[in-house]
Amino acid sequence: MKNKENESTIIGTGGELHQIATSDTPILTTQQGIPVSDDQNSLKIGKEGPTALEDFHFREKIFHFDHERIPERVVHARGYGAHGYFETYKSLADVTSADIFQRAGEKTPAFVRFSTVAGNKGSADLARDVRGFAVKLYTKQGNWDIVGNNIPVFFIQDAIKFPDLIHAAKAEPDRDFPQAQTAHDNFWDFISLMPESMHMVMWIMSDRAIPRSFRFMEGFGVHTFRFVTQEGKSTYVKFHWRPKLGLQSILWDEAVKINGADPDFHRRDLWDSIQSGNYPEWELGVQLFDDNFADSFAFDILDATKIIPEEEVPIHYVGKLVLDRCVDNFFAETEQVAFCTANIVPGIDFTNDPLLQGRNFSYLDTQLKRLGGPNFTHIPINAPKCPFHHFQQDGHMAMTNPKGRVNYEPNSWGEGPRESPKHGFRSFPAQESGQKLRERSEKFSDHYSQARQFYMSQTLTEQGHIANALIFELSKVQEPAIRLRLVNHLPNIDEKLAQRVANGLGLKEKIVPFQPVCKLQFDLKPSKPLSIELNPPKSFEGRKVGILLTDGADDSIFEALIAQIKAEKASFEIIALSVGGVITKNGKRVPADQKLEGAPSVLYDAIAIIASSDTIKMLYRHPSARQFVSDAFNHLKCIGYTKDTMPLFEKSGILSELDEGCIEFSETNDAKTFISACRKIRFWSRESKVMP
Repeated sequence: MKNKENESTIIGTGGELHQIATSDTPILTTQQGIPVSDDQNSLKIGKEGPTALEDFHFREKIFHFDHERIPERVVHARGYGAHGYFETYKSLADVTSADIFQRAGEKTPAFVRFSTVAGNKGSADLARDVRGFAVKLYTKQGNWDIVGNNIPVFFIQDAIKFPDLIHAAKAEPDRDFPQAQTAHDNFWDFISLMPESMHMVMWIMSDRAIPRSFRFMEGFGVHTFRFVTQEGKSTYVKFHWRPKLGLQSILWDEAVKINGADPDFHRRDLWDSIQSGNYPEWELGVQLFDDNFADSFAFDILDATKIIPEEEVPIHYVGKLVLDRCVDNFFAETEQVAFCTANIVPGIDFTNDPLLQGRNFSYLDTQLKRLGGPNFTHIPINAPKCPFHHFQQDGHMAMTNPKGRVNYEPNSWGEGPRESPKHGFRSFPAQESGQKLRERSEKFSDHYSQARQFYMSQTLTEQGHIANALIFELSKVQEPAIRLRLVNHLPNIDEKLAQRVANGLGLKEKIVPFQPVCKLQFDLKPSKPLSIELNPPKSFEGRKVGILLTDGADDSIFEALIAQIKAEKASFEIIALSVGGVITKNGKRVPADQKLEGAPSVLYDAIAIIASSDTIKMLYRHPSARQFVSDAFNHLKCIGYTKDTMPLFEKSGILSELDEGCIEFSETNDAKTFISACRKIRFWSRESKVMP
């Protein structure tokens, strides 16, 4: 069906595009047939107040959405988890009474589930997508879930739009494709009508959306929460997880090829690193600020489409997360784990962020259906590790019930648990007032300024990747009007970006910038932490080298290289023409980890070729060998080689292009030079040579 521009479209107060019913279109109703007046905003107590429980339209909409998949998660279906612990660095008693932050050095059990959002359970790991980063902390005061993503902002400001967002992003319902991709009409049609998504668009079109592995990506709590002290003092807080190994992404061409060569690339990487004893670590950072900052900040701290730049509120690191144990059973743990944003402990509290308010309802409702009933906390992975007592009973698959005659309170039998005003959870007594209405704060209206700030914070290389990603995604959109409508938003972010995308799409129509509903802030300064390239890793630790060996390989070079890789705390795999391995120059048999045809260079962070003159001709006749070398070069990776490899480079078409990222092994000390070069991860200066 062709997309048609609706003449009844109007601009709402928050900058969103409303499409209201006319005499030619039906009126949107609930499942009960009740006409809907506003499908853009949930019902709140005041423009900045909490979401009202009586909002039957929102509850019905999110309730139905939560129950669309049986038993697969509607979103985040493709996930992988591991056990570990959180270690507190120092006491935070001055800002929170949360027990987990009271004693330096204390370790709290944890379970983490990483995931993609849009694909089903059978989709590939390297989709261009948001990555879930959900942490369950089994504290002494109960379970605390930080249910976040690897991107600090989100597409929408109000949870009432979440079903629409995911419906648009998922496979189109009449054809059930594309899978785990947003490069289709429905997604970009929706996004082009939701200016509030423009900041998130910059993030998902950036390299952040295709991370090298879970171990090299950040995590964010997304929302603003509260820390609350024993005395009732509140401090706003935003949560950040920073990988100790540094940030790393991959190139789009790599992602496409990895998905073909190893669709389980991310989960295999996490499993292998933990099993080998190279435990991934993240530091927990917090941004703390008060009401004075919140009032003076250029944007609303309750707006989930905004960040607070680190230059304005620095991050303080308060502990570390270590994953040191794989699951015993994927279904019992990774598949059945239930996260809920509403799972908080004394000392932590919510804010009125309308997206967070909706998630608090939605997540619990989702678990009810997905895990079969209200007793999902009886499943070991979801059960608290601290003592717990309540009067809840029966229900589907109840494993325990209260003993004795008393299953209620108050009671005069002197039995059962009792509430504790001293130790129990107390909500922060925020003062709320205002009319019940479906509106947003005017401070939610600027949808472009931070999108521009993110874009301007990227290097020229990273900006090019964003432009290319937009061109690729929009080129898959069949309806020209949708392409043009999206491009019309881009001048509000950067005029050169808009023109670059328009040229890449071959748009002939004039770009007419979408009119913002408020004055934009083009003077926001770039923020260095938003760039991956400007924050490179300090070492090659945690990465992997693919070593292509042939018969007659030089033993001393090979052994020196292995020693340097181990010293760097990196890993390696031996690749050969036969999985049986090779016989080195000194007659030593070296078994292979991978056969060449099954080990393309996209699976490695750097490659090395140690070949002999007697076998190089046999090697370069293999298309896989030529592809192995050319892909590594085109993906800007470090390449180590012995001089006998030159014919392979010639046949691969890169001999004349060798640069400082290509290190010859002429003596054993060159292995150290190679590893030193590998620390750069990418040789971005090469990109201009290999890109058209």
